Order: sequence, then C-alpha cells, then structure tokens
Amino acid sequence: MASDATTRRPLDGRRILLGITGSIAAYKAAVLCRLLKTAGADVRVVMTPLAKQFITPLTMATLSKNPILVEFFDPENGAWNSHVALGEWADCYLIAPATANTLAKMATGVADNLLLTTYLSARCPVVVAPAMDLDMYAHEATQQNLRTLAARGVRIVEPEEGELASGLQGKGRMAEPDRIAAFVGGLLDEKKKTLAGKRLIVTAGATIEAIDPVRFISNHSSGKMGYAIAGELAARGAAVTLVTGRTSLPTPAGVERVDVLSAAEMYEAAVGAFDASDGAVMCAAVADYTPAHVSDTKIKKGDGGLTIELRRTRDIAAELGARKGDRVLVGFALETDDEEAHAEAKLTKKNFDFIVLNSLRDPGAGFRGDTNKVTLIDRAGREELPLMSKREVAARIADKLETILK
Repeated sequence: MASDATTRRPLDGRRILLGITGSIAAYKAAVLCRLLKTAGADVRVVMTPLAKQFITPLTMATLSKNPILVEFFDPENGAWNSHVALGEWADCYLIAPATANTLAKMATGVADNLLLTTYLSARCPVVVAPAMDLDMYAHEATQQNLRTLAARGVRIVEPEEGELASGLQGKGRMAEPDRIAAFVGGLLDEKKKTLAGKRLIVTAGATIEAIDPVRFISNHSSGKMGYAIAGELAARGAAVTLVTGRTSLPTPAGVERVDVLSAAEMYEAAVGAFDASDGAVMCAAVADYTPAHVSDTKIKKGDGGLTIELRRTRDIAAELGARKGDRVLVGFALETDDEEAHAEAKLTKKNFDFIVLNSLRDPGAGFRGDTNKVTLIDRAGREELPLMSKREVAARIADKLETILK
C-alpha cells in the first residue's frame, strides 16, 4: 500500500483564489484551474464583469467546483460577497490573466470591482500573470505599475514571447498554465524557506562609466540573471540586498534594492553591505575600466580622432574575496574563448567558493535573453547544465549556495 508521502499532492490543503480579468488569455484560466485542482488545491474564482465576455462563469464553476463570484452581492437575494473574507480565506491570490487595466488599478489602489477590493484586502501572497499586446506591455506606464507592485511584494510571472491576439509577435503573451501553476506551487512550498535568517548580497546589471554629460561606456547586460537569483534567494527566506546597475526590471518580491550607476558606486555599496552578510553572488557586469577624466561639458566632434584615457576600476569581487572569512562568495565568468581556463583562474584569484561560467558562443546564453547555459565550477570539479530559463538557473545556483551555507 502506498504511503501518505507518496500519495500526497503538491497543493493538498492549499486554498487558491483565482482572479480572471477581461483578456483573450482568459481561456487559459480553465486549464490553469484544472491544474491547480489536480495538484490538490481548493480553488475559488472571482471574475471581473468583462471577463465573462471571454469565458463563462459556468465553465469556471464546473472546473473549480465552487460558485463563481463577480458582483459585490447577489441581486436576487442580497447575499453579500465579502472581499475581506475572501482575502482572509486564501493562501494565495492568483490573478491570471492580469490585464494592463487591472495592473494599473492595483498599482493606484482603485477598487471598482470585487476582484480589486479583494486584492486590497488580501493578507496572503499575491501573484499576477500579465497578458496584453506587446506595445502595452512595453509601455513605461505598464512597466512602472509592475515595478510598483513588485516593490509592494506582488509576485509577477513574466509573460512570454510569441504570437499575440493582434497578430503581432512579441512579449506580452500570458505564461502557460503549467508554468504559472509551478510558480504558485513553489511559492507555497514551505521547504523553500531554507535560507531564513541568512543575509545575502546580489550584484546585477551593467555599470555606466561617464565620458561626459551625454556619453558613457557600458555593456549589454540586462540584469535578468542577477534579478532572477535575487528573487530566488528571497523566495527561500533570505534577506537579500540587490545592488543593481541601471535596468528596467521590476524589483523582485521581498528584495531590498540599492540602485547605483558606476563601478565606483557599486564597489561602495557592495563592500559596505558585505560585513553584515552571510555571503554574496557577484552577477553584475562591472566595467574593468573607466575614463580617467570626465568632461563637464559635451565633447564636440572634431576633424580627427578622439583618444580617451582609461584607468582601472577597483575590483569588487577581489575585495570581497580578501574579506571573505567564512562567508560564501559566488562569482560569474562570461567568456568568449578558453572559457574553462579563464573561469578556473578567476575562481582561485578572487577566492570564490564556486563560479558560474557561461560562454557567448553557446546559443541562448549570455546577455538580454530569458535563457542561459552555464557550468558551475568549484575546486572539486564542474557541473555543466543544459540550456534552461534564467529562473531555473537561479534555482540551481541557490541549491549549491545552500549546500555551502549548511
């Protein structure tokens, strides 16, 4: 006979409130509801009035095995649908799809339907899965709303790239139901709080080294890998300080963010926080050189060439390696040739516990993309990982870091 451990489902006993807004992606909510139910969750559904135009309450009631809530009260008998009670009932409030309109209302505190009043009353983790056309998603207003929500602790399941309802190709397509269900499962998995009580630093993004008030030296780093790591560590219970160069990415939930521009500013922030930490992950693409002289005015174009004198920046990783003691220090090496030799030399020189190597020669790895292909190298050997999402890479890095901390 199978034991309880082998028959227990991932979401047994969990209560998930599923919010559906007016998007063509609402059809995916049916599959998502079924996945959550199959995993053992008790699912209740709240819909906006417009969502009923895309998927029927009857469909969602059949799948969730609970009545669907749309209005504040039942006009037939006056029964009140309490948004406060809903917010208290749920272990997780998942809004999928979340339209640009709903995200804007959430960010500004508008409460003009049951779904939104429930959000303002929720005491549980809130997850949103945005769905909209690519220009709407890329618009600064939407991005600012996402940053605002993330700073308040809302978890965001990033949309995917692909064909959209408009016929255009781009980012804005709601994540697939299995990915959203897995995200919620991970969020509710108490085993992931394995880093509670630990303080960790993550550096991310590119530094900007000014030439004059207009021009600068930088690189192609988007910060996605570092942000994924910071989010993963925070999800496991760590107190995370994210020292970040300029990026448009929203702050991961539960992360303290420190914005810097130059390598010198990142040095001061990272070194200043290190002594009170249990370790650091050095994922930022920090400039090795900076202009020796910065012009106060825009440098005008002349007839000939232009020579800019550069000087070395202070090495943040080397400084933390020298101060390391019993702390954990993880480095990154992005290489284009002799990859392993360069990474192993850096591992020793900077006193890292392990280093994450990726090569620009590997398709799908490197800057700006949502995937990466890395090799984890320590003094005992190497572990080559297949191409996977940067979130998955972040989880593998966190697993190894945990092992060292224990």
